[in-house]
Amino acid sequence: MLAAAVATALLGWFLIPALRRLRIGQQVRSDGPARHLVKAGTPTMGGVLILGGMAVGWLVSGPGGPRLTLAFAVTAAYGLLGFIDDYSKVVLRRSLGLKARHKLAYQFAVGLAMGLAALQLPGHGTTVRLPFRELGLDLGWTYPAFVGLLAVSTSNSVNLADGVDGLAAGLMVIAMAVYALLAGILGAADLLVFCLVTAGGCLGFLVHNWHPARVFMGDTGSLALGGALASAAVLTRTELVLPIIAGVFVVETLSVMLQVTAFRLTGRRVIRMSPLHHHFELIGWSERKVVLAFWGAGAAFAALALMGMAWGAPR
Repeated sequence: MLAAAVATALLGWFLIPALRRLRIGQQVRSDGPARHLVKAGTPTMGGVLILGGMAVGWLVSGPGGPRLTLAFAVTAAYGLLGFIDDYSKVVLRRSLGLKARHKLAYQFAVGLAMGLAALQLPGHGTTVRLPFRELGLDLGWTYPAFVGLLAVSTSNSVNLADGVDGLAAGLMVIAMAVYALLAGILGAADLLVFCLVTAGGCLGFLVHNWHPARVFMGDTGSLALGGALASAAVLTRTELVLPIIAGVFVVETLSVMLQVTAFRLTGRRVIRMSPLHHHFELIGWSERKVVLAFWGAGAAFAALALMGMAWGAPR
């Protein structure tokens, strides 16, 4: 974890000036909060820093096992999609980047492959654990497709939360710390390494992403981290506990869905702006206040998830 954090922070000192020289800068939505307009041109695609730091952490820890390899492969696959999307938007100046249906198809395909690969691991099976229950739910032949949908929703939820300096990276530190604890309890040393280096990469990134941010992670980082979070859930067999651990990401996504649905049906907005963090900005909260409040909510969700796991543990 320390190796990943230090490597990510050090990489930032070298790569951020390079991104600035190459004019790989963020395009800011004109319909977003007015205070965000000053961020236009801030270097983006900073997810490469996180992925680089994670790779260093992996190398320091040793080769690892099949779970570690699978988790890194999924993370890298999602990071590649994010990189291509960022490159398309920032370098090729295609305002919307890749087409949504193409991105969703790719995300689902990678998630489906992860589900199929997970079934090859000893003792994995198709049963998912229910929070607050000792029972499990056997999904049978639908399990790989379920994992595909889980990966798609998780990666896009992290992407939606990446709209305020430090928010997504900090929430990922909290979530991956929980999964590191679960991996340790399960005795999955290779997965424990993966969770720790992911958390470390996000900690190192916060050195440069804390308000006022010197770099944004872009889709390169948010999609990769979403893939990492989904991988941790699948490989600890806590797929249905993930919505609690990642509760803030879920709330952010629901705020967008609710806003869009309400506006289409009634022509009115439920909140001032979605995702939810923008609503709090528009009612006068500073970015730092929003981030700290959402981090606190993330910690509360994490504690609730751990309570659910303990409550449902076999006695």
